[in-house]
Amino acid sequence: MVRDDGSADRQAIAAAAVAVVLWASAFVFIRAAGHDFSPGALALGRLLAASVTLVAVLVIRGEGLPVRAAWPGIIVSGVLWFGVYMVALNWGERNVDAGTAAMVVGIGPVLIAVLGGLVLREGFPARLMAGMAVSFAGTIVVGLSTTDGGGAAVLGVVLCLIAAIVWAASTIAQKPALASASALQVTTFGSVIGTIVCLPFSGQLITEAAAAPVSSTLSLVYLGVFPTALAFTTWAYALARTTAGKMGVTTYVVPALVVVMSWIALDEVPGPLTIVGGVLCLAGVAITRARPRVAAPVDPEAAETTA
Repeated sequence: MVRDDGSADRQAIAAAAVAVVLWASAFVFIRAAGHDFSPGALALGRLLAASVTLVAVLVIRGEGLPVRAAWPGIIVSGVLWFGVYMVALNWGERNVDAGTAAMVVGIGPVLIAVLGGLVLREGFPARLMAGMAVSFAGTIVVGLSTTDGGGAAVLGVVLCLIAAIVWAASTIAQKPALASASALQVTTFGSVIGTIVCLPFSGQLITEAAAAPVSSTLSLVYLGVFPTALAFTTWAYALARTTAGKMGVTTYVVPALVVVMSWIALDEVPGPLTIVGGVLCLAGVAITRARPRVAAPVDPEAAETTA
C-alpha cells in the first residue's frame, strides 16, 4: 500500500537515493571487471556475492520465508531482473557503445510508468509525465554525447531493449509482492532465483576467475555486495512506499552520476553536451518530486471585510 505522509515519502527518497548512487557506481566497476569476465560469468559472480550477503543478513535478522502471496512477484523479478536483465545488459554493452546502451535502456522508466498506470492503476499524473519527458530527453542527450559515432549493432540494441523491458516488467511484478513480504525477503529470494537461472555460466565463471587479476575479482564482489545486495534492497524498500512510476523516473539520476563518477574515477572529462544532458536528467527527476503548491486557506471573516 502506498503511504502519502511526508515521513514515508522522505524515507522512500532516501532509500531510492542510495540505490541510484550505487547503481551509478556499478557502471564504473562493470567496466573494470568486464575486461576479464564474460557477460554470463559476470552476472553469475555478481549474483553469487549478492545472494551470500543477503542470505546472511536474512538469517541474522531472523526473517524466514515470504508468505505464499509474495512468491509470484519474487519469482518473476528473480528470473527476469536478477537473471535475464543482468546477462542481457552485460552482453548488450559489448555490442554497442555506452551512449547507445544508455538511450535504449532509458526506455525502461517510461515503460514502468505506463505499466504502473495501466496494471497497478497508479494513473498518469501530469507532473510525473512532464518530469519523465525532460529526463528522457536528458538521457538521449547524454547518449548522443557519448556515442562513438559508429553504427549500432542490431544484436546489442535488441539486448539492451530486452533489458529495459524485463526491468519494467519486474518492477510491476515486484510491487504487489512487497505488500506481503519485506524488502529484504523479496530481494534475497529474487537474487537466489537469479543465481539459479545463471548457473549455466558457472563453468565460464570458474575458468575466468582463475585467470582474472585480483582487481577484477574485487570489482565483481563489490558489484554483488553493494549495487546488487544493498541497492536492490533499498530500491524494494522505496518501491513499497511510493508508486512504480515515481521510482522509475528516479533512476534517470543515474546517467548524471555516471558522468561525474567516470570523471573522478576514470579521468573521462565530460563534454558540454554531456553536462547539459545530465542537468536535464536531474531537472526531470526534480519536477516529479516537487510538491504542488497548496493555496493558503481563506479566512471567511477577512474575505467579508474586504468585500
